[in-house]
This record gives sequence, structure tokens and C-alpha cells, in this order.
Amino acid sequence: MPRNRGKQQRQWREKDEEAAQAVSSPSASAQISEGLSYISLSEAASQSCPESPTQFTGTPTRRDNEIWVPKAGYATSASTVAVERKKEAVVSPVKLTELIKGPLGVDFNEDGNTFARAQVRATFYPKFENEKSDQEIRTRMIEMVSQGLATVEVSLKHSGSLFMYAGHEGGAYAKNSFGNIYTAVGVFVLARMFREAWGKEAPRMQGEFNDFLEKNCMCISMELVTAVLGDHGQRPKDDYAVVTAVTELGVGKPKFFSTPEIIAFCRKWRLPTNHVWLFSTRKSATALFAAYDALCEEGTATTVCKALDDVADISIPGSKDHIKVQGEILEGLVARIVSRDSLVHMENVLREFPPQPMDEVDEDLGISLRDVCASNRSAEKEQIKALLDGVGTSMCPTQSDWFGVGDFGGSQFRNVDRSVLTKFLHVHPTDYSTMKLQELIRLMRQRRFQAAFKCYTNFHKINDLSKDNLYYKMVIHVHSDHVFRKYQQEMRKNKGLWPLYRGFFVDVNLFKVNKEKAAELIKDSDSQLNIAPESSSSDKDGLADEDANLMVKLKFLTYKVSLLFLTYKLRTFLIRNGLSILFKDGPSAYRTYYLRQMHNWGTSQKKQRELSKMLDEWATYITRKYGHKQLSSSTYLSEAEPFLERYAKRSPENQALIGAAGNLVSSENFLALIEGDKDEEGDLQRDQGAGPSSPKSPDSVTQDQGLIVFFPGIPGCAKSALCKEIINTPGGLGDNRPMHSLMGDLIKGRYWPLISDQLKKKPNTITLADKNAPNEEVWRQIEEMTQRFRVTAVPVVPDSEGTDTNPFSLDALAVFIYRVLQRANHPGNLDKSSKNPGYVLLMFYHLYDGKNRRNFDSELYERFGSLVKMPVLKPDRDPLPDAVRAILEEGINLFRLHQNKHGRSEPSKGTYAREWSQWESRLRKTLTDNADYINSIQVPFEWAVSSVVEQLKKVAKGEHRTPDTEKRRFGSIIFAAVTLPPGEIVNLLNKLASADPSAKNFLKDKELQNNLKKAHVTLAHKRSHGVAAVASYGIYLHQNVPVEFTALLFSDKAAALEARLGSVDGEKVNSKNEWPHATIWTAPNVPPKEANTLPVLVSEAKATRLVIDPSIMILGVLDFY
Repeated sequence: MPRNRGKQQRQWREKDEEAAQAVSSPSASAQISEGLSYISLSEAASQSCPESPTQFTGTPTRRDNEIWVPKAGYATSASTVAVERKKEAVVSPVKLTELIKGPLGVDFNEDGNTFARAQVRATFYPKFENEKSDQEIRTRMIEMVSQGLATVEVSLKHSGSLFMYAGHEGGAYAKNSFGNIYTAVGVFVLARMFREAWGKEAPRMQGEFNDFLEKNCMCISMELVTAVLGDHGQRPKDDYAVVTAVTELGVGKPKFFSTPEIIAFCRKWRLPTNHVWLFSTRKSATALFAAYDALCEEGTATTVCKALDDVADISIPGSKDHIKVQGEILEGLVARIVSRDSLVHMENVLREFPPQPMDEVDEDLGISLRDVCASNRSAEKEQIKALLDGVGTSMCPTQSDWFGVGDFGGSQFRNVDRSVLTKFLHVHPTDYSTMKLQELIRLMRQRRFQAAFKCYTNFHKINDLSKDNLYYKMVIHVHSDHVFRKYQQEMRKNKGLWPLYRGFFVDVNLFKVNKEKAAELIKDSDSQLNIAPESSSSDKDGLADEDANLMVKLKFLTYKVSLLFLTYKLRTFLIRNGLSILFKDGPSAYRTYYLRQMHNWGTSQKKQRELSKMLDEWATYITRKYGHKQLSSSTYLSEAEPFLERYAKRSPENQALIGAAGNLVSSENFLALIEGDKDEEGDLQRDQGAGPSSPKSPDSVTQDQGLIVFFPGIPGCAKSALCKEIINTPGGLGDNRPMHSLMGDLIKGRYWPLISDQLKKKPNTITLADKNAPNEEVWRQIEEMTQRFRVTAVPVVPDSEGTDTNPFSLDALAVFIYRVLQRANHPGNLDKSSKNPGYVLLMFYHLYDGKNRRNFDSELYERFGSLVKMPVLKPDRDPLPDAVRAILEEGINLFRLHQNKHGRSEPSKGTYAREWSQWESRLRKTLTDNADYINSIQVPFEWAVSSVVEQLKKVAKGEHRTPDTEKRRFGSIIFAAVTLPPGEIVNLLNKLASADPSAKNFLKDKELQNNLKKAHVTLAHKRSHGVAAVASYGIYLHQNVPVEFTALLFSDKAAALEARLGSVDGEKVNSKNEWPHATIWTAPNVPPKEANTLPVLVSEAKATRLVIDPSIMILGVLDFY
């Protein structure tokens, strides 16, 4: 029986306070109904997926074996659906052998009578990369909601993988592949969920669902969460999936259902949905982000869902309870901007499509996914076969995507000749969609974007194959996230471009016709190609593209870690990602790795010691058990979870450290454990974390310690010239330590071991390591030297704004290449006489790929405790000329293509040898033509030297320098309070003392002028009042709040001012405390929370209350702490 059978569905609700009016408008209802009603396909043939070239004549042909879909919506258990499946014709082996002598398509020659039709079969949302920081995005989201332009939608992020399903003919797909174990598992889980939801009706509903997707040319996308495809942050309790997208693919650009439409679709077919919250007012939107900040360190599924339920305008629980199927460990949330009408649409859908009861379903689900995989673990093909056989023919009538047809299943029959892609781009498109796909692929190839267009035989169309009629599947596989960002820039220039989707699969048909038919098709297709440009959903919603695509991932324990070790991020980074370092480099390197990670997160020294003890024990345990055979990162939880559960059982402290491991601690008790030592009034002094245990910080450099100055840079950044100037600087770095420079181009053999040997002999030397140090492998060697020889290391980096994926801007790259081209007789043979200097510099440039300037600077600073920046470019320079930018971008794209195909091979030996030669020549000419510009944007070298020397002198003296890098530190919010200026509080007390002798007598020896450093009125505390109560003050964050003080209460243990809070923008601010007050004094060893008892002590004549008449008003600021 399913684990969630009999579960009572929680009812959605709308919050009354400040919520948008929830009226059921006829227009809104009609809009939803229209979006969800699919008429008979004979009435809308243009929306179905065409099956053959004859459909391009413009005259839809009615097919006999047609599925009728009710006009009211989707098929249900009570619906009548006529289903007549076509009998699969047995393909002739002789015919196939004749057609597939070599790779499919190798003998297909295009001519003027050749046409192409492309149909998107499966796709997921485009990957939009926000160019602003997370904090800027959050601020913009709140602004848009406040102005009534949009709604913020939040959903749970499940720890799984992308699975897309387009029916048994459309195919099953993973992110960038199909016909493998991932898609077989996806089909098995989907079929099992049908059995879970429909019981004995499942086979019929599976067949109807397949036919529905095929006839309407639709695809569903799911987050597939299993224990058999590799471990993520937590091994799920059950294998399941939740629907994350539904897409119409029939005509034109793929259309993604809105979340209300997804929920309606899923409830009709009884498919699992995700938990979703909507925030449509300023109050709820600010409370959302405040709640996240309050829970970002210790949030579990229980606490997070409860907090969001309390602050959201609408909460729609998922049909799969995260706690029951995956567990308490929550990877994160996804917040995005949606239409301002989403709230009303959601209400209409929830009324019209209530959750289907599950109680009457009582069906044996059969063997589980884990049992199938465990029983067939000897070979992947056996697992796939067993999974598909277990699904049954109603869900999977053919296994051709996995095994081909008959004897034609090997790679020689599966792979299609590479030439078909070029042929597809050369021939006539038959419709608008094909033309737009051709445009997308041409652009990506012209820009040399890092992507592959893999083509495979479409075995579903094997019976329709002929010499002049070719079918294949195309997978558009983007290799790097930066491609999506580059493509976004192209879309801004060309508004008509289709988006570049994640998970992008296309069915392609190349076919030939006679001249008469060709003329007819050309005429017919021309009329389709001239249709008006498509409008985006953002246009309809009145949102600019940059606003319509706003999205932010709110992950837990990403920035600052001090709690809940068994959360997603800590399992992933400290255990799983450290496995390769542990087994390859040993426990010492592993310790360096995890200490650096904890330092990056801002973990306190106390927590570092606790975690280090546990991680050292883990390292000893796992290396003893596995020896030199590395534990697979895909199955590490098989060892990690039992180890951590045993560790947690030893003590309550270990339980608090481990968190909810193995359900040893309930979420409520867990929060009590981790907050047990926090005082409601004593949290004003925030824990700023501790410095790194390793490497050594330069704030304690002494004369008997050495200093390594190294250069994470690129050839041409002037490091050698800089080293010469530093050596020749009178007085050196301001002390008497010996200093020498070692040029890498003059050293034979391994450079960094030589540096290590010299430090061993003379550990107090200042070493200028005149060699580029571009990657983490080198940085790790330098870190080890700092530990071994008790020396300090300081990186010197060329200052540059960088790009979104590289710490060096194109302006800086242009300068570096130009400098190299001006050199002669260079010791490293990298000068103007080199054959390929452009390629060499691009190779160095790409060693930093994936890090923007902020991340690059922060990582170096956090590793070594200081960072010196060498000025390169003038801040007020003119923009980079288009010709220079274009030649550099062309080289970057060419380098990525070369690297993907040939790795580190020289450019003269690869496929792109001619292109490299031509590009190097044009690069030299372009930079020469723009020499005046390049010289004008550089700062004077003398000034750069002076700046670096002054910074190094500060480092040598122990004055460590913080880089100019904005790095927001998120901390877990404990309480909300109105912060008050201590000086004004002291003035108030002085006035009171001068007017009242008893007040004067009490205050005379308290010396509050010196001792009162901070004051506040607590509004709500997370432990006492809940996360939602604290988050509700988010709308007033950083706003001025008037506070009226009406009395002074004091005893021999504590004193406080009685407070009455004022209003912000006409709305009264109320404290959740029964007695709002500001504590001003406590006796030694008396906690501030004792001030809460003063009113009771007054009533018992154990304390004094002095009325302040007239009352005194002080302006404070509302803050989170």
C-alpha cells in the first residue's frame, strides 16, 4: 500500500490581511477553463503533432484511429475514451539492412526538392541567469509585488534529477539523453504512481494518458527522486517524482503551463504536484524573505513549510509530502516572479479541481524500484529490461528507444551520420517552428557556442523510413552554463529568437517530393513563415523580460554554517565532495579542504572543532574500510548515514551536531537543542565567526617567518617586470628579511617543489614566485607550504571587473595579449615571434573559467587571509571597440570548440587548424589597428608598482587587507527588535534622575554613560513566538519607529524602560511580548531576560515603578538580529 494512502489533504486558504480580493471573475474562470479544455483533435488538427509529410499540404487529414478527448477537460476514471492502437507493422530486415548500410543519413543528398520538418518533443524551462545579486533580486521582487505588477511564487526544491515524458511514442528523456537507465527508472516510477493513484484502473489510464500526450503533442517534466540513480543530500525514504512543468509543443514556440494550470492538469490525471506558496502583497513578500533568513541555517522541511504556510497568501500542499517521501533535510526553495493574476487563477483552479480522494484505491503495487535494481545489478541492460518489463505494455508498448528494433539496436544503427545536421540547416523549412529551430542552431554554430547537436535514429518511425524520407532525433546538449548567458545576450539583440531550453529534444524529418509537390509545399510553407512574431507571456503580463525571468534559489546552509550537519549542503560539500581529496591526497589534504570550506561559510571556532573531530573520525573509518579503493560519490550515503547515526547516538551534543540524522531527533527537539543556549534578550551581539585555522593569517607575521608573494594571473600581466621593480625597491618591503625572485621561465623541472625546498633551507625569506599560479592545485601546494614552514602567502592579482564567468574582463585580456605581442626574445618563447600567442593566452584565460571576480577575490582572500590588487586599467576608460571585442569572443568560442574535441592538443594539429591560423593573423591586425586605444586605457606602470609595493609593505607589517569585494553574509535571524540610540537613552535617564530622587539614587553608581552600549525593544523572538511572527516585521525592516517611554522599572537585579510603540506609515507596530520594554541594566551574572519579570515584582512590592510624565519619545530603527 502506498505510504501516503489515506492521508488527509490540507485545505488551501487565502489570507484576509492585505490579500488581493479573491473574487471569482467570469473572465478568470473562462481563461482557466479555456487553457485546460482540449477539444476533439478533428476540430483542432493544427494543434496536433503531424506524422507525415502529407500534412504539410495545408489540408489536415482525419485519421481513423483517433482518440476523442472530452471537451470538459482531461480524461478521468469515469470518462469514455475510444482507444484503438495501431498495430505495429513488422519491419522488414532486408529493407532495414538496405537502408542502414552505414550510419543513417550518409547517403541522403539534399536538393531543391528537399524539405525539413522539426517538432520539439521534450523541453524544460529556459535557463535564465540573473545578472544581479540575490539581494538585488529579492529587493526587485518585493518592489514589483508592492506596485501590483506581479506575484512571488515559491516552490520546494526536491533533490533529484530532471525527467521528461512525452508519451510512449514521444519518448522519455533525461536532461541531455534518452534510452538509458535514467529514463527507464523514470518510466517505472511514473507507471508505479499511476498504479498508486488509479489502482485497477491504472492500465487503462496509462494508455489514455500516453495517447493524450501524443495527440496533443505535450510533454510533462518531473523532478525524479530515487535511491538508485546516485545519492544527493539525503537518500529518499521512497522513490517518487513531482510534476514541475507541463508543455504544449504542437505549433510554434513551446508553451509552458502556469502553476494553476499544472495543478489542474495533475489533479485530473492524479499526478503528484509540488508544494507551492503565493505571495501577492508587500507584507507577505517581505515576510517570505525574512522567514528564509530566519531559517537559512537550521531550516528543516517541517519548520520551513510551517513558516511559509503562516506568511503566504495561499499555500497549496504537494500531493507528495516532502517529509514522508524524502525526509526533513530540505535542499532549498525556488522563488520566481509570476503574473499578478496568479492568485485569482489559483483560487479558481482549487475550487474547480479539488484533490482526488485516494482512500478507495487498494491495489498491490508489485515489486519496488529498489528491488528490481538490486535483483539485476550485474548489468545495466538487465536492469533496464527488468524495469521496462515491469511497467507493462499499457505504459511502454515498445522498448525501441532503449534497445532498437530487432537486431538493429547497436550503436552503429542508433547513431546518425553527422552530416544530417548540415543538411537540416540547408533545406526548406515546412513551417514556422522548423524555421525558428534552424535559426537557433545556425546562430549557435556561428557564435561557436559550446554545445553539441547529437542525432540518433528515431526507431518509432522505422516503418516510415525510405531512401527519400529520413527520421531522426536531435539532442541539443549545452555543455556549459555560460552558453545560456551568452545566448540571452543574443536574445536581447534579436527579440524573435526562440529561447535555449534545458533538456532540448527535437524530432526531425528530412524528405523529398516531386517538383509539383515541392512548389505546393514552398507556397504553403511561405504563408506559414510570414506569420506575426510570437508574443511572450511576459508581454501579456505587462512585464519586461528582465523582470519576467526573475528567479532566486533560496538554499539552506549555503553561506554561513554553524548548525545541522546533516543538511543538504554539508553532506554534499564536506563528505561527498571531499571523497576524491581524501582518497587521492590523504587525510591531511582532506582536513585542509574541510577547514577551508567551514571558514568560507563563517563557521564559529567551537563548531569547527566539533565538526573536525567528527570528520577526522569519518576519514579514518572510511579509509580503513576501503583502503585505496575510492568510495563512489553516487553511493556514499550507504556508508555515511550509518556512520553518522552511530556518531549521533553517543551524546546529546552529537545529536545536535548531526541534526535529524536517521530521524534521531524530531525537528521541534532539534531546534530546542541548537537554540538551548540562546537568550531572548542576549542575542544583540552577533557571532561574527572565527578566522581560519588554516592557513595562517598574516596579522601575526614576524621577522623570523617567510613570505611567499605569488601571482594568480595571465601572461602579459607584467608580473616579471613587477618582481624586478620590487627587488630593486630601496629598503625592500620595509624590513631586513632577505628577498629574492625566482622566474618560472628560467627553471627547468618542477617549479613549486623548488620553492618548497628553498623555504625549507631559508624559511624567513621573502620569495617572489615569478610564475603564473592559475588554479586550485597550485593554491593547495602553496597552502601546504604555509602550514609546513610557518610562512605567509599573499596573492597579487591584476585588478579587473571581470565577466560573469571569468575574473578578467575582455579589456584586460586585450591588454595582456597586446603586451605579449610587443615582447621580443622572451625566456619562455611567448612573444611576437610565437606562432600562436593568442591561443596560449586563451588557454590561461580559461583556467579561471567559472569564477567571476567576486568569487575569485573572495576565495583567494579566504584561503590566504589577504589580497593585493595590481592596477591595470583606468576606471574612466572608453568602452572596448567592437572589433576588439568581436575578435576576442570569436577566439573564446573557437578555443572551447577545440578544447571539447582535442583537449590540450596544439591548435595546429586539430580539426580547427586553419581557423586558428586565420584567427591569430586577424587578432594581430586588430590589436595593432587599435594600439592607441589599448595604450590609452592602461594605468602608468610606475603607479601600479607603487600601489603593489605599498600594499605588500602593509602585509609584511601584519596589516592584512580586505579585498574590495561585496560579499553578503547571511545569518540566521533570531529575533526582531527596534534598535535605540544608547546616547538618547542615557539623556532620558539623566532627565529622570534630575527630576526624581529615587531614580537618581538608583542610577548613581550604574555608570550607564560608559556601560550602556546598546538598547532595543524586542518585538518577537523565534523560539518564543515562532518564525512567522518574526518574519511578519519584514515589511518594516530598517524603517524608523517612534518609541514612547512611559515608566522606569527597577529592582536590585535589573532595570528597564516601559515602552509604547508607535506607527509606521499609519500602521501600528505591536510587540509580541506582553510587556514591551528596553532593558538598560542587569546585575552581574543576571541574564537580560530577567527584566521580563519586573511588572510582576512591582505588583509584589519587590521592584519600583517610576512614571515618566510627560512621556519621552525616542526614534528607533526596526532590525533583525
